[in-house]
Amino acid sequence: MTVSLPVAGERAAFHVMTKPIGPVCNLDCRYCFYLEKEKLYPGKTSFRMNDDVLEQYVRQHIEAQDVPEIAFAWQGGEPTLMGLEFFQRVVELQKKYANAKRITNAFQTNGTLLDDAWCEFFKANDFLIGLSIDGPREIHDRYRVDKKGGATFHAVMRGMGFLKKHNVDFNALCVVNRVNAKKPLEVYRFLRDEGSGFIQFIPLVERSRGTEGLAQPPGRATAEAQASPVTPWSVEPAPFGEFLCAIFDEWLRRDVGRAFVQIFDVQLGIWMGMPASLCVFAETCGGAMALEHNGDLYACDHYVYPEYKLGNVMDTEMRALVDSEQQRRFGQDKRDSLPNYCRHCDLLFACNGECPKHRFMKTPDGESGLNYLCAGYKRFFHHIAPCMTAMGQLLMQGRPASDIMPMVAEQEAKQREVQSKGKIGRNDPCPCGSGMKYKKCCGKVASGAGT
Repeated sequence: MTVSLPVAGERAAFHVMTKPIGPVCNLDCRYCFYLEKEKLYPGKTSFRMNDDVLEQYVRQHIEAQDVPEIAFAWQGGEPTLMGLEFFQRVVELQKKYANAKRITNAFQTNGTLLDDAWCEFFKANDFLIGLSIDGPREIHDRYRVDKKGGATFHAVMRGMGFLKKHNVDFNALCVVNRVNAKKPLEVYRFLRDEGSGFIQFIPLVERSRGTEGLAQPPGRATAEAQASPVTPWSVEPAPFGEFLCAIFDEWLRRDVGRAFVQIFDVQLGIWMGMPASLCVFAETCGGAMALEHNGDLYACDHYVYPEYKLGNVMDTEMRALVDSEQQRRFGQDKRDSLPNYCRHCDLLFACNGECPKHRFMKTPDGESGLNYLCAGYKRFFHHIAPCMTAMGQLLMQGRPASDIMPMVAEQEAKQREVQSKGKIGRNDPCPCGSGMKYKKCCGKVASGAGT
């Protein structure tokens, strides 16, 4: 799960992806990057967080942040394998150490083990659930399989049914891969109609394995990586860009204010001049770490490698690890390692090089550090620019962003009228009356892939 940035404060808030059961999962998703982390703990047979580690973590996580609300995030592996009693203990400890602070919990799951008991607990304790689902049955089952290679779609949908039955808040977490990227509207419409209306699209970029048996650490630009940078199920840059564009056009025409797609909401804020609310698009990072089952704290969920281990909360207070020079440097490297090609890009404000784990390609002039998904993001950001600007203006006028939908409908009606009388040229004045050339205004929407 990609995370929202913490809010700055006297002792700045931070975010931790907590792995109470480490990499253990009841599924065997073909693209999962975390199952292999068992190799970090050779000879280990149990990956369950014990009560001593749990209590130390809960206490330190709350005490280390001078903010009124403390957010916990629980992941895996598959965290439901810890059992409901573990999370009942979590809530008990959070109440013990809350010290008048508000505590929130996010919980990422594949959904296959959910039942009435789990969902009653989630609802009673206001857990926000991230449910992993990649689209309709044929698409989802391509990569998300169980330990026997069997389909999981029906089990996930059963879990979703329990969430709906108990009115538990949940987001659909969709991994955009080589297969579902080719069917953007089929995926989006399914998640919109069957889910909760809240959707996160997470691009799958998985590196080929190195000689040590673990996937190569993100961002390591080796000759091997350049020759074969990603696995066959990783999404390709151009299709990823078209995937986002197609969904944006559908959303723009029908779903603004009704369906909430994380990347659209984040980019709208950026276009309005606000700081990025999602770590991957921020100028720097380092405020979102990962905690393994034994208390080991790593720089980031995607950097769980020995060289990125900060320490263990049983030995060193978490605040000291978060404020360490190692972690400060890790966060600033996102900005400082950008190639010149990115620094002079007209989209730097929207992208900031995206996530460092994807920066293993070379720029056109041969400099290292270009994001693998650069071409896709460029296509998407240029495509959405006119409408993001328009929605930002609406919001600043005190109007809802959803007012863009009748505006787009009116523009397209004018286009059809003009085109019925004679073809409009790309360099002609736009028939909507904006004063811009057609290709720079409604022509951008008209050339979209969404119907």
